[in-house]
Amino acid sequence: MTDAKEITPVERPEKKSAPIAMIATSIILAALLIFIVVMYFDQRGKMIEMETVLTNEKDSLANELRRMVYAYDTMVANNDTLQASLDKEKDRIVQLLSINASNVQLIKKYRSEITTMREIMKSYIVQIDSLNTRNKQLVAENIDIKQQMSAVQSTNVELTRVKEELGAKVVVASVIQAKDIAAVALNKNRKETSRINLLNKLRVCFTLRENPLAQAGEKEVFLRVIRPDSLVITNSPDNLFSYRDNRLIHSASRLVDYMNQDIEMCIFVDNTGDFIIGNYSVELYLENNIIGRSTFMLSRR
Repeated sequence: MTDAKEITPVERPEKKSAPIAMIATSIILAALLIFIVVMYFDQRGKMIEMETVLTNEKDSLANELRRMVYAYDTMVANNDTLQASLDKEKDRIVQLLSINASNVQLIKKYRSEITTMREIMKSYIVQIDSLNTRNKQLVAENIDIKQQMSAVQSTNVELTRVKEELGAKVVVASVIQAKDIAAVALNKNRKETSRINLLNKLRVCFTLRENPLAQAGEKEVFLRVIRPDSLVITNSPDNLFSYRDNRLIHSASRLVDYMNQDIEMCIFVDNTGDFIIGNYSVELYLENNIIGRSTFMLSRR
């Protein structure tokens, strides 16, 4: 009995300490679990925030790269070497756009590449602006030169026109004209007559005018006697002379030594039976010019 009473008090304290230890352990584990859960959600939030920041940074850099590609598309260089460099830089940007940057280090490299490319693009813009400015200067100089050439050509055209006009005036002024033209029908006694049955010769007298601009020397004057029916009186169909690229038949001609002074002369045409009744015209030609005209009449009585 004594032994049983001694054992009972010893066993009761062991039964009370076990639940306390378990409770304490559970509390500690629960607290640790809560801490781990809190840390997990905190880290997850930070990771989501970091991923959002990285995504936004990637999108921002990608948009900037696209703007740079568009800028390169709008830049046109007239220099082949510079244009090749522009195309090369544009290809680098297109390649960089295809890179999938997924961490901070790659994003930093991305940003560094873009900074470098931006500086390169600025240098190209400066070069292109300089070339465009120079091209504009050259275009302006070219336009100015063309205007000067046009002005010179206009001046030359005007001078040529004036020269031609002066030359034409000189040519006209140098033409030897005839004055005091008198066409008279003569009978056998060299008396004037208008009767066709008495006609023996036709005499055409005139004066070659003084002209200091004309070339002196031997001249041949051609006479054309034109009947009322427009036929030319001639004693041979071979009596031809040149007049303004044409060959004309003449009635008679005469050589004269012209010394730039007034000189009187006459040309005679024999009656070979070709004269008819009516009004006649006479024309005088010298050195490809018609120098005078006159008329006369033949009647039956």
